[in-house]
Amino acid sequence: MAKPVIAIVGRPNVGKSTFFNKLSGERISIVDDVPGVTRDRIYYETEWCGRSMVLIDTGGIEPGSKDAILSHIEEQATLAMEAADVIIFMTDIRAGVTAADREIAAILKRSKKPVILAVNKVDSIGALPAEFYEFYELGAEYGPFALSSIHGTGSGDILDEVLRLLGPADGEEEEEDVINVAVIGKPNSGKSSLINAVLGENRVIVSPVAGTTRDAIDTRVENEHGIYNFIDTAGIRRASKIDDRIEKYSVLRAKLAVERSDVCLIMVDAFEGITSQDATIAGLAHEAGKACIICMNKWDLPDKDNDSVKNATKKVFDILPFMQYAPVLFISAKTGLRVDKIFEHINYVNMQASTRISTGMLNDMLNEATTRVQPPSDKGRRLKIYYMTQVSVKPPKFVIFCNSEKLFHFTYQRYLENTLRDTFGFKGTPIQFVIRERTKEDA
Repeated sequence: MAKPVIAIVGRPNVGKSTFFNKLSGERISIVDDVPGVTRDRIYYETEWCGRSMVLIDTGGIEPGSKDAILSHIEEQATLAMEAADVIIFMTDIRAGVTAADREIAAILKRSKKPVILAVNKVDSIGALPAEFYEFYELGAEYGPFALSSIHGTGSGDILDEVLRLLGPADGEEEEEDVINVAVIGKPNSGKSSLINAVLGENRVIVSPVAGTTRDAIDTRVENEHGIYNFIDTAGIRRASKIDDRIEKYSVLRAKLAVERSDVCLIMVDAFEGITSQDATIAGLAHEAGKACIICMNKWDLPDKDNDSVKNATKKVFDILPFMQYAPVLFISAKTGLRVDKIFEHINYVNMQASTRISTGMLNDMLNEATTRVQPPSDKGRRLKIYYMTQVSVKPPKFVIFCNSEKLFHFTYQRYLENTLRDTFGFKGTPIQFVIRERTKEDA
């Protein structure tokens, strides 16, 4: 049985994201006083009284709005309500009962889902203010419950009511192996379109306006290849071009999404071509030690000939010389060109990043490599490598013990890395070395 889903809905700026962050224990959703900050559905798995559940934060609903983005937000909130087992309807005691609250309450009644009414921003201690009782007018079946999402008071009562409505747990399945995939790239490179393509539904808002995605959004995908958690991220711009305070938060979320991923899909606009900004973004994934796939998106647009793939691949590695290990996939999220190949590549690079080599096999390779190409020397003193061992995976990390770290020139490290790759693979993943000095006697 799947974990129950709890959706938090309401009009803009009533404190949904603050409540979501309080329940999750992390600052996952962006919180700001500007209405409309949360645009897509944000998912997080949490636990209450030993019961696992999935929370969904949604964008603020403004019934009847003709704004394109606001209409998208309402569509996403509606999808969240359809997926939910229980809905928490958030209102604001400071604003009182508004016309929008009444319209949302009518929408929720038509959903036929259990709805818990939460009256937020009741921050004072003691007797409830008289304004609280106005919210009975909304006719919620469960509630209203007084809540202070900033302080957390009242959240326990709401979660207890959620558990009561869910009923007893019915043998929830253990979570299977899930590969976390961060989709990163410049704004408007097709990240959200790719996720919609692999999912087969409009799971995230897609717009030609750069900067539409502001949060890092998790999307679960299950198919014959396995189980994946796709993390759509806000487009990463140059720091000098980030003026908007909310967008700075978005870039931080994107970087955090890279940190919690297993594999990064680096989306590049093939029509525009790879740029230095793409190199900066790829560098984030490389430095974080993540397995990577370079996706040349919009491959349906450029004029191509027999040498187009070869020339484009050469340009990719001219701009990304540090990422020669990464496979390059030419796709079109819009038409679906080679999108199905992405899952095979994700599985492969994730497996390569998880590869562990025994110390004996490593040192056989090391002896052969040092015999073929002698370690460097300086002023009559030669580098001596005693042995190497692998200490971790994702990324594969190796400790090399030698007589002098200064003599271990980066060119020889690169030679050993290339020999490792030629011998054992490690396609799609960076390799990290830790150099340790030891005397011959210690070794």
